[in-house]
Amino acid sequence: MRFSVLSSKWEGDLIMSIKTVLSILDVNQFNDDLKCAVDFCHSHDAHLTALLIAMCATPHFSSYESLADRLDRRVRDTENLTEKACDVRTLVKGSIRSYEVQEIYTEYAWADEDIAERAHYVDLVLVGAQAAHNDLLRQRVVDGALLQSPTPVLINPTNKHLGEAPKVVLLAWDSSEAAARATRQSIDFLQAAGTVHVTLVEAPSLHAAGYEEQGANISKFLERHGVRVSLDCISDNGHSVENALRKHAVEIGAGMIVMGAYSHPRLRQRLFGGVTQSMLSDLDLPLFLAH
Repeated sequence: MRFSVLSSKWEGDLIMSIKTVLSILDVNQFNDDLKCAVDFCHSHDAHLTALLIAMCATPHFSSYESLADRLDRRVRDTENLTEKACDVRTLVKGSIRSYEVQEIYTEYAWADEDIAERAHYVDLVLVGAQAAHNDLLRQRVVDGALLQSPTPVLINPTNKHLGEAPKVVLLAWDSSEAAARATRQSIDFLQAAGTVHVTLVEAPSLHAAGYEEQGANISKFLERHGVRVSLDCISDNGHSVENALRKHAVEIGAGMIVMGAYSHPRLRQRLFGGVTQSMLSDLDLPLFLAH
């Protein structure tokens, strides 16, 4: 069986700058993610690098599992990975003009570095629903591609075809460097959207001079790039920023959220929580992230 490819047309016949896509695939389930990646790359005339990943736990010194048992398990896992990589090649063959299939067998502790190394040479890292719902794999992608490479990550938990530009995009704006980078790296999507809602969440701690002016400044910047902008200043109503963003995304019918990731130090967000961590743990819309 091979994939049939959906055809699509971007509004305004925009030429996308995405030429190489790294699709992260879970060795245990990948068919839906692979199809979405093929459709995405076909729509953008982009090269697809399908990265099939199998992870194992780092053995503890106190483990009762013998060395022989660990080696046997490793042989079985690598043989399964090789077999699944052949399946990926069969599925992709004839469905897309340019592609390659890579495979990684790695320990959890090193997976982020393996992913980051490959993310340096692509324009976008794409994570489909199957990989996104593998919490361990998703976190390794975030720690690797997002935090150790300059490449943005697009997580699509819906399996919805993203070859067509979302008609409505929510751009979460907090004037941070991460938000500015996400804005620039997602500019193709923003230009192709019907409306981009630049959204500022107002909370008591953010009522600083010039806060709304900064929202107006990024809106003007986007308008000069041909983006149709709506500047939305919303209240958190005493709730978290992430809940306010999710609620507003539903109200405007957003098809994608664009935001900067880990504006505060990662350790602080891991210990005390943060918008990025919360958004990643409860995904229901495609999420474009840059750090």
